[in-house]
Amino acid sequence: MESHDLRVFKQVAEMQSISQAAEKLGYVQPNVSQRIKSLEEELGVQLFSRNNRGVALTGEGRSLLEYTNQILFLMDEAKSKINPSKWRESLLIGAPQTISAVKIPQLLSSFLTKNKNMDVKVRTMDKQKLQEMLYYGELDGVFINGTYNNSQFVSVYSYYEKVMLISPQQTPFKKKQDQTLLVNSDPDCIYRKILLEFTNKTNDKSTNIIELDSLESILQAVHDGLGISVIPADVANSRKNIQTVQYKELSETIKIDFVIKQRQHQPQSLTKFICFLQNL
Repeated sequence: MESHDLRVFKQVAEMQSISQAAEKLGYVQPNVSQRIKSLEEELGVQLFSRNNRGVALTGEGRSLLEYTNQILFLMDEAKSKINPSKWRESLLIGAPQTISAVKIPQLLSSFLTKNKNMDVKVRTMDKQKLQEMLYYGELDGVFINGTYNNSQFVSVYSYYEKVMLISPQQTPFKKKQDQTLLVNSDPDCIYRKILLEFTNKTNDKSTNIIELDSLESILQAVHDGLGISVIPADVANSRKNIQTVQYKELSETIKIDFVIKQRQHQPQSLTKFICFLQNL
């Protein structure tokens, strides 16, 4: 197996499409198909199953993806270690959108002032997808709330944050009915769960729920008077200049963990980031 073939395989696996991977890589589709076919012939297994929407990894393909990510991590790390003036280190972390809105940019800003020769990418996905990406080595670590696969992952840093109920200025917090709840479309979103629990505790008769895909769309909807929501206190505090929204801090405190995969060798960039977090 050649490293370039593994990079092609990784691109197809991530995009779940040979044609889209070819376009991203700047290759013609037959070239990518041939490289995948050659890999399958060399290994003697089928790496992808075909479907109407593209391709999906087989069990053997998922195993190869895990090794591929480890191999490519080590190759990139070796380059940056041997010649840091030419090759930069990379760090890939993930978080749900609500968690990544304020706290993570603050952490990264402080971290990068001391680690300038590093490229950082943040992927925002739902909790289930983040754990899947972490398992297969597509991410170095993820910030998540609540339970996780502790047989595969370990928390190396935690912090706590408050949450706030936000409402349009013209809508009293004490109103007990006809409230529209604005929630993230991810059913595992902790802020969604807190809002639903809050309305149950206050005997709110509301049955109107609107699901939105982004934190910005939730904030805009509250600003426009569409309904109420719950967001991280850090986000609320950064937006308190918005005069059309009122804020109420709730009693709940949320624990956020930075979780990594348990393995013998961790990428150098990840080790640096963990050290930074643990010394805050």
